[in-house]
Amino acid sequence: MDKQTQTELEAAAFRTLLAHLDKRKDVQNIDLMNLAGFCRNCLSKWYLAAADAQGVEMNYDEARERVYGMPYDEWKAKYQQEATAEQKAAFVRTHKHD
Repeated sequence: MDKQTQTELEAAAFRTLLAHLDKRKDVQNIDLMNLAGFCRNCLSKWYLAAADAQGVEMNYDEARERVYGMPYDEWKAKYQQEATAEQKAAFVRTHKHD
């Protein structure tokens, strides 16, 4: 596979991941962190790092808007729920070595 095709496939997979996360707003970031070790904020940071590596001017808020599909504060107000004690305990257990 040539490099251009690989890049296009990776970009399509990323867009599909973002669309899937957009459909699953019920899945909280802490759930993603507990199960997969990353969340929407991690994706935003990786997106920002990629932009920086390519010399593209972008800030963290812009990167988060790309991942969340709206300004982060708006997403947070509409969809983010308070983490339960169980979710917080699981986070501590799964990230004690980070």
